[in-house]
Amino acid sequence: MTQADLYARARQIRLVLTDCDGVLTDGGVYYSERGEEMKRFNIRDGMGVVRLREHGIESGIVTGEVSPSVRTRAAKLRITELHLGIQDKPACLLEILARTGLRAEEVAFIGDDTNDLGILAMVGLSACPGDATSFARAAAHYHCQTFGGHGCFRELAELIITAQFGDKADA
Repeated sequence: MTQADLYARARQIRLVLTDCDGVLTDGGVYYSERGEEMKRFNIRDGMGVVRLREHGIESGIVTGEVSPSVRTRAAKLRITELHLGIQDKPACLLEILARTGLRAEEVAFIGDDTNDLGILAMVGLSACPGDATSFARAAAHYHCQTFGGHGCFRELAELIITAQFGDKADA
């Protein structure tokens, strides 16, 4: 895909959805005898959510996990489009589209693995972290240079902001 084609897709985006594990985190999780304890999130990705919002673009999380740490991170970032325990991500996207009135072309999604393939194929702009599986890489329009949990969401956010606002994007 050419940069012009990528920017044409990015200019239409009004909502950026993301998987959590492998995108907002590095895919690792810390366990103790009490179960899941912690996940590591990157502060730059959080700033990506803030910068998108400042430019009128909302963000959301669609993940198969049901994790208190994801709920806490979403609350801190004021993400209202939070979908935990989602096994059918395409169906979740259709529900979001019906409720918000958005078109699929106005949504971006970043995912890293086979459970993201269906939704990656449906959105206007699909992306994956630099360390995504070969399956996700084959499905995505944009391959981030940055790895999951190390700022790939921010990289996608800046691409969208630059495509829509260019020099006015106060980087």
